[in-house]
Amino acid sequence: MDLEVLRSFKAVAEGATVTDVAADTRITQPALSRALNRLEDEVGAQLLQRVGRVLQPTPAGRVFKEYVDALLDSYDRGRRAVAEVVDPDAGVVSLAFLHTLGTWLVPQLVTGFRQTHPTVRFELHQADENGLARHLLDATADLIITSKDPGHPLITWRRLLVEPLWLAVPARHRLAQRRRVRLGEVNDEQFIVLKPGYGLRSITETLCLQAGFSPLVGFEGEEVETLRGLVAAGLGVSLIPAPPEAPTAPHTHPSLPIRYLELTDVHGARDIGVARLASRTLPPAPQRFLTHALQETSARREAAAAGAETTDASDALSAAPW
Repeated sequence: MDLEVLRSFKAVAEGATVTDVAADTRITQPALSRALNRLEDEVGAQLLQRVGRVLQPTPAGRVFKEYVDALLDSYDRGRRAVAEVVDPDAGVVSLAFLHTLGTWLVPQLVTGFRQTHPTVRFELHQADENGLARHLLDATADLIITSKDPGHPLITWRRLLVEPLWLAVPARHRLAQRRRVRLGEVNDEQFIVLKPGYGLRSITETLCLQAGFSPLVGFEGEEVETLRGLVAAGLGVSLIPAPPEAPTAPHTHPSLPIRYLELTDVHGARDIGVARLASRTLPPAPQRFLTHALQETSARREAAAAGAETTDASDALSAAPW
């Protein structure tokens, strides 16, 4: 049984046409069809069936594909591990993370890691909470950085830091001159939120319920920067992290187009953590990056607890309040 035939079967079972797969593998379409037929003979069952103009997996094919996915993943990870043993300074880290972390946390962690491992390559993916867990389960990422524990039995999660959330209001809002506010004071206003499936959406709903009301959703978006723009336009309020240009105390920056208010009646914060598959042994490069991320954030939490302060507001990771 040839690995390339298994890769071709996987591609066709996932929706690619035989014509496209044959072109990608640089063989003729009849030769690929014969190879897939031989695979079915070896397995002893029909794996693919024609539905209209495309091939789709049969029930037996869907079962077989699960094992093919695991086999190919194990083989590819084995090749990566061997390559990194031969060249310890090389390797690839496949990392998926929340969109909101791409402006500060991920760049800082990657930059710090590459100071000691300059030849390691990164494959970066952005997704919502549900998509992040899928990256791990589908083996398209070694690690994910997410805002909560995915709560999946196959995934191990560890907290990196706690990120404050602020009530963002337009500059001309009735509360804009305040520094602190009860979330309950905006119970009758329109909230600008992320779409369902995003962790920040569920956190917003939970905090509002803790404050005694259900948020009146006026607008839904897919990016925190979009939420900021809608707040600045006076279309509502939002619970969001501080902007990268003012990570620790945004209420002290009156030049910002929106005001960020500290919450006093609920704990406005979200966990940020790193997760991996519990059953999978990480290749050397991802394991080194995981160790770096845990050590870096732990050291900064200890520094913050000891009362250390930074004056460089441009360094978002250094300035982030753990």
